[in-house]
Amino acid sequence: MSGKRAALRSELTRRLLEAATERMEKYGLDGVSAREVTADARCGLGTIYKCYRDLDELILHVNSRTLKKLDNVLVAAIRPTDAPEVRLVDLALAYLDFALSNNNAWSALFKHRMPAGSLVPDWHIAEHRALFRHIYRPLTEIDPELSNEALTIRARSIFAAVHGIVALSIEGKFVGLEREVVSVELETVVNAMLRGFTMRSE
Repeated sequence: MSGKRAALRSELTRRLLEAATERMEKYGLDGVSAREVTADARCGLGTIYKCYRDLDELILHVNSRTLKKLDNVLVAAIRPTDAPEVRLVDLALAYLDFALSNNNAWSALFKHRMPAGSLVPDWHIAEHRALFRHIYRPLTEIDPELSNEALTIRARSIFAAVHGIVALSIEGKFVGLEREVVSVELETVVNAMLRGFTMRSE
């Protein structure tokens, strides 16, 4: 591929990703179609298949951007000097705020499904798993004797509880969208889980 053609493909790839990201943020996963994205990017319908394997791969790259944005938010939410229990609560509250402020893009992380016969690529799975490091660190400080397996299970349990409360709140099936109410529930649940973990370890 010549330098000029490579530059053109790179530019088209960027435009498609920008267009898909904007549609995801405005309309959610259902608003991201090949026809609408290519129209917004000002290129032909077939262009998407020259830059990405298919629409699903493009959506994965949009979701990758969302994960990086979430990662930055979680990094900014915690202070290393705080107690590990405090940091875990702060992470939960930051996750809530991110979901509320970026609802369409956040929802797409969990709603998108690869077509039958296709698997989520390893690089994208790794991006999801990398976020758990924020939970691993304080948990390790609370209980340095945790095995890797127990640490993984404990971190996933905390995430599942926090995500469940946030998701049900946003869907209007739990305590509603009032952040103050949801934040109290999150803090209560996280602290209760930590107390339970400590009692089991004694």
